[in-house]
Amino acid sequence: MVKHVVMFKFKGTEEERKDVATRFMEALIQLPCEIPQLKSIEVGLNINPAEKWDLVLTATAETLEDVAIYSAHPAHQAAVAIIAKYKEDRACVDYEI
Repeated sequence: MVKHVVMFKFKGTEEERKDVATRFMEALIQLPCEIPQLKSIEVGLNINPAEKWDLVLTATAETLEDVAIYSAHPAHQAAVAIIAKYKEDRACVDYEI
């Protein structure tokens, strides 16, 4: 089993960042219903104003290949399109559990 952890930092005003993060979160949490390779997903919005990252997602899949299938899936690509013009930075770690 693979844990896929991704953090995002968005650009824009605080209000714009919160709006895009919320819309992105709402799209992401629907993905396990649409992508069979995605076993689970948890998405959180940062509530700590002292930190610079806006959103974190933690997903699980059976294999790293399943993570790649999830990433390329049209439903995931539609979710990513929500943040396209706001994404400032992204950090990712995939590890076995």
